[in-house]
Amino acid sequence: MNSITAAAEETILRVQNLKTYFPVGKSGGTPLFVKAVDGVNLTVKKGEIMGLVGESGSGKSTLAYTVMGIYSPTEGSIIFKGQDISVPSSRRSLSVKKDLQIVFQDPGSSLNPRQSVRQILELPLRVHRIVDRKNIEEKVVELLRMVELPPHYMYKSPVSMGGGERQMISIARALATNPQFVILDEPTSALDVSIQAKIINMLLKLQEKKELTYLFITHDLSLMRNIATRVTIMYLGKICETAPTEEFFRSPLHPYTRMLLSSIPVVSEEEEELKPKKVVSTGEIPSPVNVPPGCSFHLRCPERREVCMEVDPWMVEAEPGHFVRCHLYS
Repeated sequence: MNSITAAAEETILRVQNLKTYFPVGKSGGTPLFVKAVDGVNLTVKKGEIMGLVGESGSGKSTLAYTVMGIYSPTEGSIIFKGQDISVPSSRRSLSVKKDLQIVFQDPGSSLNPRQSVRQILELPLRVHRIVDRKNIEEKVVELLRMVELPPHYMYKSPVSMGGGERQMISIARALATNPQFVILDEPTSALDVSIQAKIINMLLKLQEKKELTYLFITHDLSLMRNIATRVTIMYLGKICETAPTEEFFRSPLHPYTRMLLSSIPVVSEEEEELKPKKVVSTGEIPSPVNVPPGCSFHLRCPERREVCMEVDPWMVEAEPGHFVRCHLYS
């Protein structure tokens, strides 16, 4: 195996049986928890774009914040570059913080409105000693140009800029430490449609130029079809299905995945024919405080069996690299 192939197959992040529960009180003396992340196993290969997709409340952002150390895991482990980092961010080494960065969904709340862009971008450069003090301004200019903003933006404050420009500053801040792995938590969902394509194209260029690995979190499956290497679907804190992108869209297996894909809007009959047969779900997403027994999707699944209501399915490899957690295949 040549070195390029070996690097492409190297696992940079491995999440094992990860659980993140939040206490919400008691019922009859029994503690109640929101099971936001409930036994997730996930691997991300170096240099790939892993798309993590799910409806609101599926747990995808909580998974990201747990990987970042913002939330502490209730159980399980997070292995980053061969090192267990299953501890709060405050207890992680500077090298881990440098290599693992995140871009949040809302740049308006993730940037300090009282600081200038220069101050925002200077902080990670100083903390991680990326450049000498005398070269900081030059590096700030480089970061701004990297995200296609002119140098004079360093004197602006976030409140004086539009949402797209603020998100570009957020991306520049994440890249200031020369990270290897970047979590993108719905980075375009709060932006105008006219700005979204520009941000996505910029992220793809940066990923290729800097050989970055992305965990791209979104609810937009159409977007994943065009940019992701692999796609993973979450539902109620658990992973339903994961597969290489082409295989995923050609042959979706889980009823929930087929339901999501069949609901993607299209503009032509040719595109409609490529979609899976319409899957009609019934009912609402159950509460993560009171997850039903068996398969958590069975209350909405038109293909449920008796075993689905009693036994939680396990993940199986239906095709090479194509994993699904469903009794139809186990």
